[in-house]
Amino acid sequence: MELELIDRGSRQLTSAASEVLAAMGRAHPGGAHPKAKHELLESTIEVITGVCSTAAEARADLGATIDELRSLTDGRGIELACSGTHPLSDWADQRISPDPRYHELIDEMQWLGRRLQIFGIHVHVGVRSPAKAIAVANSLTSYVPHFLAISASSPYWNGRDTGLASARSKVFEALPTAGLPYQLSGWPEFERLMTTLVSARAIRTIREVWWDIRPHPNFGTVELRICDGLPTLREVAAVAALSQCLVEWMNGRLDRGQDLPGQPGWVVRENKWRAARHGVDGELIVDDDGRLVPVRAAVADLVEELGPTADRLGCRPELADVVLMADRPSYQRQRAIVARGGSLVDVVDALVAELRAGDPWPDHPS
Repeated sequence: MELELIDRGSRQLTSAASEVLAAMGRAHPGGAHPKAKHELLESTIEVITGVCSTAAEARADLGATIDELRSLTDGRGIELACSGTHPLSDWADQRISPDPRYHELIDEMQWLGRRLQIFGIHVHVGVRSPAKAIAVANSLTSYVPHFLAISASSPYWNGRDTGLASARSKVFEALPTAGLPYQLSGWPEFERLMTTLVSARAIRTIREVWWDIRPHPNFGTVELRICDGLPTLREVAAVAALSQCLVEWMNGRLDRGQDLPGQPGWVVRENKWRAARHGVDGELIVDDDGRLVPVRAAVADLVEELGPTADRLGCRPELADVVLMADRPSYQRQRAIVARGGSLVDVVDALVAELRAGDPWPDHPS
């Protein structure tokens, strides 16, 4: 979970990650906190979990680290928020974190790298074999639009309304190794691709392949990287539940010898654009004849299909929250503030308040 560090007075991003992380790390070996880390910008702190069995466990894990982080930021006049983009701040004003690999990235990517004032949620789900990892990653690509639409939280960029639900996704996919993944025939082809990219000095490690969905050999997971930053832990838990249920549902189908769902690449690409542009108000292409289904209906059908899997995994309440996300996602909540006469400062304040509260739907018990 990539968190924005926000100056309490100006509501602009503030470059305080090194100071805060040094304070968090003092009680830990090597001075590094195990669950709070640098990201590309000094105005970002990445918070991670340990290995969790349920979405509720992941939510509690993140919450504990955020509470610890907030104990250090509150007294420094720093607020925390999470959204795909910061509504006000200019990317050109941001400082790069001190890690040399980030400076090497900027040196190589130039303008494309400097613009990366974006924030996301990444979910890793364990898989049982390399062969399954590729099959599941291939199939998950068809659901990129669903995840993007419900998580879209970046309508504003540099103080202006972009007209998109997710500006973050368009900024990020400009990088040469970001965006939709290739459809791979199996693990050997994945290894060949990574070896070629490393040998050609296109990347140094798999960490520099930023696909929306990617296998992660070091962790034994499939990683879903498509989601915009989510303002509340309840929404993060919902996306975690959807991710876990989808992977487990696909795993079961593979065990039974059944095919996994899939769509042609051009359909996935068009659907991703529709999700980035229109969010949950859009329609998705569902077959080669061009038949359309409203995003909200597609999400509701998916949640219903995954219900028995959620029961087995113990995350039915979190999965049910996916429907609430589709009903009123963050990009709509942000725009509603401006439609009522509020400013983008008010939008920032609302994002800060939502993260503190942890729940954008208090009238809907989880």
